[in-house]
Amino acid sequence: MFKKILVPVDGSAPAWRAMDTARNLAETYHADLVIVHVVQGLSTRGLIVNGMDISVKNDNVNSTKIGNMILDTAKDRLKGFPGKVEYDMEFGDAAEKIMDDARDKSVSAIVVGRRGLSGVEEFLLGSVSSRLVQYADIPVMVVK
Repeated sequence: MFKKILVPVDGSAPAWRAMDTARNLAETYHADLVIVHVVQGLSTRGLIVNGMDISVKNDNVNSTKIGNMILDTAKDRLKGFPGKVEYDMEFGDAAEKIMDDARDKSVSAIVVGRRGLSGVEEFLLGSVSSRLVQYADIPVMVVK
């Protein structure tokens, strides 16, 4: 049923729950995982990664460093996963980049957390999960 499952991660609790759910699905269906972190350019926000409070600035150097920390956390959480895992970092609009990655990597499904760290952008543009459900051409599972 599922051959490859994409999971967007942003360091939020719902994203980690989505990744755990995707891992369980992937283990059940012997699927591979694609973990993607999208660096968005709009906001300044705080986030906690590996117990460290990090202030996210609107510059690619700092955002890339934080993105790498988030992907490293994902790698730690997926230790022992029996399938193949691919880790990507993208830059731009989260929903668009996630759908592009899904198409480019021929994934079977997307598993996403209901709410992430978006704040003002979510209010103005709609949540990433809502946009994925509305526009993706593959199954999207939203995890609360």
